[in-house]
Formats: sequence, C-alpha cells, structure tokens
Amino acid sequence: MSVIALDANSSHLLDNPAWAALTGPHARFAERVGNAVRYQPDVAPFHALSDEDDPRAWADLAALVGPGGTAAVRGVTEAAEGWEVVRTGHGVQLVDTALRAEPDPEAVRLGPDDVPEILDLVARTEPGPYLPRTVELGTYLGIRHQGRLIALAGERLHPPGWTEISAVCTDPAHRGRGLATRLVRAVAAGIKERGEHPFLHASATNANAIRLYESIGFTLRRRTVFSLVRHTGAAALEETA
Repeated sequence: MSVIALDANSSHLLDNPAWAALTGPHARFAERVGNAVRYQPDVAPFHALSDEDDPRAWADLAALVGPGGTAAVRGVTEAAEGWEVVRTGHGVQLVDTALRAEPDPEAVRLGPDDVPEILDLVARTEPGPYLPRTVELGTYLGIRHQGRLIALAGERLHPPGWTEISAVCTDPAHRGRGLATRLVRAVAAGIKERGEHPFLHASATNANAIRLYESIGFTLRRRTVFSLVRHTGAAALEETA
C-alpha cells in the first residue's frame, strides 16, 4: 500500500483528529481539562492530548480521568510517567481520493429510537466501539430487510473540514451484496455536500476491509497506533512558578 501526503494544515488535523474534533465541531460533546479532552462517556470512548510528548498534557489527562482511570489515546506506545499501557492496537487511516459518492434509495436515516437495533447489529459484527449516544455525532444511515436493520454506516470524528466514516457493518446473513459499499458512498455524499472530505480508520489486521476501501477510492494516508492507558495514581506533574 502506498501512502499519500496531504497539505500541512490538513495533515496536522488528521494526525490528531480527536483533538481537532473535540476542540472544534464536536466541542459540545467534550469534557476538557487544559491540554486533555475526551468525549462524554456515553458518546464515544476517545480521549486526546494536544501533544502526547508534553508532560503537562498528561497531567491534565490524569486530572480528567482520576487515579486508576483509563483513556483511549492515539499515537502512544510507551506510557508517560504515572501511566501504564493496558493494551495497544495498530490501525490505518485512509482518505478519499477517488470515491464515487452517491445517495442510496434504500438508505434510511437512523436516530435515537434506532439505537437498540444499532447496538445489536454492532455487537454481532464488531465494527468498532459504538455507544448509546454515538448516533448524535453525525448522520447514520441503515438498510433494512423485512423491517430489520441489516447494514449500517455513519459519521464519527469531525475535525474541521473532514468527517470520519465509521461503524461500517453488515449482518453476516446479508454480506456479499455490496451493502457496506453502498452505505459508505451514501454517507460520503452527505459529507461532500457540506464541502468536507471523508476519511476513515480500520484495523491494520483487517485486510479485507482495507482492500474494499482502497477498491472504492480510499487511499492509505498513514499507519497509526491506538492504546488504552491507565493512570496509576502516581503524582501528577507539579507546576512550578
């Protein structure tokens, strides 16, 4: 897989997309202490630091989660002082370079009343974390068969000018029909109508998903790492005069 480069400003946004989203378009969902921020716990599980190399940002994150608290952060493989890495996963970030975006006549807008069905489909297909209020982050579209939700895709992280397509999943009994591709195209159509650019993340081990995304017009931008870290309760950084 080749890796593309973006202009400096866009590159900065997508290098730390949760921070850019939570200090920008998604600020209404944010809980923040100084240089650390997270989504409200029932919206999304992500945390972000202004700079993972800044001890002050880690001290702010400690204040945000409390002793023994955990945080899901990107770009961290070694724990800062007072923290331990619980687990780590590798991923890829892809951006739209040639995607044909188009509405889908069968796609329906999903809302809070659909959350129980969404959570059931997500539990059975495991496309990534999805919480009771994730649906509020953007447009979520689904396809139904005989009234039952069988496929899903929607919008998650929202850095300025960019929107992440996420929760792409299909009921195992209905795979092989191109439903995921149709929904990705439909979600992307709404994103592009706003003058924004679609991007997405996938597990680095999910070769099938990466191959699908590349085949419909996404290009690998960068490889990344996501870690769950725990605050061990060690003394936070002391401010000096």
